[in-house]
Amino acid sequence: MSTQAPDGTGGTPLSPILVSVVANRIKSIGERMGVVVERSARSPLLVEGRDFSLGIYDAGGRLIEQTEYIPILGYAAAPTMQHVAAKFRGRVLDGDIILHNDPFTGGNQPADWKIIRPVFHSGEHVAWVMITAHQSDVGGAVPGSYNPAATDIWQEAMRLTAVKLVEGGRVREDVWELVFANVRLPSVEDDVQAMIGACTVGERELRELIDRYSVETFRSIVDSMLDSAEAMTRQVVRGIPDGEYRGSATVDYDGITPGTTLTLHVRIVVDGERISFDFTGTDPQSPGYVNAPLAVTLSSVMITFFMLADIDIPHNDGIMRCIDIDVPEGSFLNARFPAATGFGNHLSDQVCTAIMTALAEALPERVTAGWNPLLCSIVNGRDHRTAEPFVDILINASKGGGGGTWGADGYDHVGLIASGGALGAQDPEMLEIMTPILVETFEYATDSAGAGRWRGGLGVHSDLRFLASGIQASIFGDGDSESCAAQGVNGGRPGAVNRIELLYPDGSSHVPRNKELVTGIGAGTVYRQIAGGGGGFGDPRERPAERVAQEVRYGYVSAAAARQHYGVVVTADGVLDEEATRARRAAVS
Repeated sequence: MSTQAPDGTGGTPLSPILVSVVANRIKSIGERMGVVVERSARSPLLVEGRDFSLGIYDAGGRLIEQTEYIPILGYAAAPTMQHVAAKFRGRVLDGDIILHNDPFTGGNQPADWKIIRPVFHSGEHVAWVMITAHQSDVGGAVPGSYNPAATDIWQEAMRLTAVKLVEGGRVREDVWELVFANVRLPSVEDDVQAMIGACTVGERELRELIDRYSVETFRSIVDSMLDSAEAMTRQVVRGIPDGEYRGSATVDYDGITPGTTLTLHVRIVVDGERISFDFTGTDPQSPGYVNAPLAVTLSSVMITFFMLADIDIPHNDGIMRCIDIDVPEGSFLNARFPAATGFGNHLSDQVCTAIMTALAEALPERVTAGWNPLLCSIVNGRDHRTAEPFVDILINASKGGGGGTWGADGYDHVGLIASGGALGAQDPEMLEIMTPILVETFEYATDSAGAGRWRGGLGVHSDLRFLASGIQASIFGDGDSESCAAQGVNGGRPGAVNRIELLYPDGSSHVPRNKELVTGIGAGTVYRQIAGGGGGFGDPRERPAERVAQEVRYGYVSAAAARQHYGVVVTADGVLDEEATRARRAAVS
C-alpha cells in the first residue's frame, strides 16, 4: 500500500484508517447516485430492472470506484471515460454535462448512454462522476434500438461521440433538442434528467469530501487505493498455477445468414503475478450485429476474473496493472467501424464461458458450470388504452439459471452471467400497468436445470398475452440449441435449451430464430418463453437422493428425469424408493 504523505513529500504516512474511511465514503457516494436514479427515473428498465452502473474517476480518467448494478455496464465504462478525459483535456468547465454512446470511441452498446460530469475544487478539475444506463430507445431503424437486420452502426442508433448537453451549468438547448428529437419515447428525456441528477449528487458529495481532506490528500488516498487493489490482484493471480490454458465458445447465427456460427478462442497465460488473455484465432467480425466493441470484451474478462477470485478486490484501475488483454481488431470481439454491434453486450455469455472452461482444470473449486445464455425480446407498439407508444424488455421471461459450482447449486432465475444476476426483476403487476401485456403464467420450468452433484439453477416458463395489435418483437440471444445451451462441468449435464414461441389466436404458431424481428403481432397472441437452466457441476449420481426426491415433490425435477439423470427412483406419491435407488445407481455406476 502506498504511504505517501498528504502533501506529497513522503513525510508522515497516510493512516490506513483514514484511507479506509475515505475509500468507503467514495463507495457510498456511488451508491447514493444509484438511489437517485432508482427514485427519479421513469423507465421500468432503470426503476425495476436497475439496468445501470456508476463510476468515479480521477481527472485523468483512472477508475477509482464503481457501483455495479449491472457489471457489464460498470466494467465497460472505463474506455469511454478515458476517451472523454483525453478529448476534453483543457476544455472542460465546472458544470459541464457530457453525453456519449459511441461503440467506436470507448462505448459498449449504442443503447447504453453515459452521462459524465467533471468535479472541480477551487477552480481545478480533480475528478469525474459517470452513470451509464440502458435507454428505452436511442433512434435507429427499430423502436427499442435492437435491430437484428442491422449491418452498420447507423441502422442501430444515433451515434454520440461525446457531446456537451450542458456547458458551464447552462443547457445547450440546440444540442438537447437535436438529441431528443431523434428518440421515439419522451421517457428517455426523463431518464437522462434522472441521470444528470445522480451525477449532480455525486459531484456535490465528492467535492465536499475533497473540501474536507484537501486535493493532495484525496490524490494520495486514490493512489493508495489503486496500489492496494493491485496487490490484491497479484495475490489472486499467484493462486492460479502457472501455465497456459485454452478455452472456446460458439455463438449460433450471425443474424444475417441462417445456419452460421461464430467461434471465439482464448489463450490464458499465468506467469507468477501476471495473467494474460489472448483472443487470437477468434472468428472475424460478422456482417450483422453479432459483434462486440472492445469495451464489452474487456469488461467480460474482468467480470469472469472477479468471479474466480477468492477474495473481494476493490474494482478500480489498480487491477489492470497485472492483467493483459489482447483482442485482435477486426474479430467479432473487437469489430472495426462501422460494424453493427447492438448484440455485443450479450457476447459476454460466451466470453465468460470460454474463460471458465479454460480454467476448469486449474481452478476446479472456483469455476462454475455454464450459465444460461440470454434469449430475450424487446417488444414495442402502441398501448390501446392510452394510444401512447411503449417499449419494454421482457426481463422476467428471459432470466434463466446460473451454473452449479463446487459446493453450491446454481442460482435459480438469475439472468445472464454478465449481470452477475444483478439485473432486477419486473413486478408483473407493474408490467401489466405499463404495457398492454397480461401475465398468465410465470413459474419455474420443470427439468430446466442441468443435473449434477450440484445442479444448475432453474429457468422459468412464462406465458404473456398481448392485448394490443401491431406489436413488434425484436428477439435476440442464443442458447436455443443443445450445442449452445449452458454446459455442465466435471460430469454435470447441460441445462435445458431456450425457446420462444408465438401462439396466435387462429391456432397457428411461430418459433422465431434467436435473432429475428417479428412484426404485426395481433391482440390475443400468447408469447411463450422457456428460459433454460444452468449447467450442472459434478456427477448427478453423487447428489443426495432425498434432495432429488424433494425436488421431484416441488416440481423442479420430473420423476422420469430423476430416474434417468440422477439414478433416483421416486414413487407416484413423491416418496423416495431407497432400495430401487440403490439398485439403479449401482447398475449405472
